[in-house]
Amino acid sequence: MRNHFQKDFWWGASSSAFQIEGAWDEDGKGMTVADFNSFKKSDKQADTRVASDFYHHYKEDILLMKELGLKTYRFSISWARILPDGDGEINQKGIDFYNDVINFLLAQDIMPFITLYHFDLPYALVEKYNGWEDRKSIYAFEKFSKICFTEFGDRVKNWQVNNEQNLMIRVNERMNMYDVAPEDAERVRAQMDYHMFVAHALSTNACHELIEGGKIGPAVSSTVTYPASNKPMDIWAAKMNDNFKTNYALDMYCYGDYPGYYKEYLTKTGIEPLRQPEDDAILKAAKPDLIALNYYRTLVASYLPETEDNPFGTKFNEIDYDLYGYFKIEKNPHLESSQYGAQIDPMGLRLVLNDYYDRYRLPLIITENGLGTPDTLTEDGKIHDDYRIDYIREHIAACNDAIADGVELIGYCPWAAIDILSSHQGFKKRYGFVYVNREDHDLKDLARIKKDSFYFYQEVIKNNGLTE
Repeated sequence: MRNHFQKDFWWGASSSAFQIEGAWDEDGKGMTVADFNSFKKSDKQADTRVASDFYHHYKEDILLMKELGLKTYRFSISWARILPDGDGEINQKGIDFYNDVINFLLAQDIMPFITLYHFDLPYALVEKYNGWEDRKSIYAFEKFSKICFTEFGDRVKNWQVNNEQNLMIRVNERMNMYDVAPEDAERVRAQMDYHMFVAHALSTNACHELIEGGKIGPAVSSTVTYPASNKPMDIWAAKMNDNFKTNYALDMYCYGDYPGYYKEYLTKTGIEPLRQPEDDAILKAAKPDLIALNYYRTLVASYLPETEDNPFGTKFNEIDYDLYGYFKIEKNPHLESSQYGAQIDPMGLRLVLNDYYDRYRLPLIITENGLGTPDTLTEDGKIHDDYRIDYIREHIAACNDAIADGVELIGYCPWAAIDILSSHQGFKKRYGFVYVNREDHDLKDLARIKKDSFYFYQEVIKNNGLTE
């Protein structure tokens, strides 16, 4: 295999604040939507109270990242650790914590790459405004962004605004849509989505204004959909699934407006969001410098015509509506699935990298890609995760192929640096190169143990890519 990775390629790894930090209410931090949701599941799995306890182990963890050879570490800042009530007084202890993390990363020659918002809206904004449904949350996020750019921008030049807005908006729990009437849910969802786009644009513009040499962009949950057959309408259904799941959002980030098919959908369903005249200029001015994508799986779609059983406006389970009917998500019989259901498809990563680069001609970076599965700690203190090594190897090979295709791929930051709290499976589902010795309801000693995949990825980084 010819190695196509550039010498300055960003070999990294990722995490998010609510899944790794713990210390959920320590040193003045406020509660977040992620905290609130995790507490409701505390009887079944671990919650955010401790998570991986990065808050108290950050030096140990960063030294492990140094040993691993990371060039960059992509992590998020907890909005509620900086502004406990979302838009009020600054919590200096929160600023101090992230300064300590940033400075220690830089001391180890690891570039910090920061996400501002990763599923953890301050819960106070839910109580005050129902979160993103109110425009006040736009300006609260702009305030938070500007604080981060001012406090950290002298040392941090690379930023993501939010993580997977296109996925987040489809999950009622993550959007604090707890008590919305079913008949009003899609209108509220569309309004929240639009407000997040305006907030994203204001944050992008603020980064360019406040940080000399600052680079910023969105992080999307990427979507690659194969047609269930070569029937023309199945092919259309696959394209529209990609459009409705991801491409409409990338068009808004990159071009400052919804694409035509999405405008028609909003109009036909009667859920157009309220927009203010000044928004157009804000959205058009916000030009991303890069696109980050998270990749875990591909999908298969078939076409369903509108019928009495599937009336206009249906959205349930794996059926979504578009202008011409419905698309139903099916299982791909040609792919294996992980233990938790995601179908494993390295070729899909090559496809989506080519697709996004052809569409937008912006540098791309992978900020999540990994295999979530249980790991077994052996009696002699080892974790033999050959399954993760195989997964990472195959996806790195797909990255190499995409670069050979002409894609400007600048980095690869798999999920995750160390084991993190899974939103739905707690610590039963692990992703890290480093094992955190705890179970869902037993903290044990929280020891950090290097997995076999740690040594594999260490060699990949040392060789600047695969050698076989």
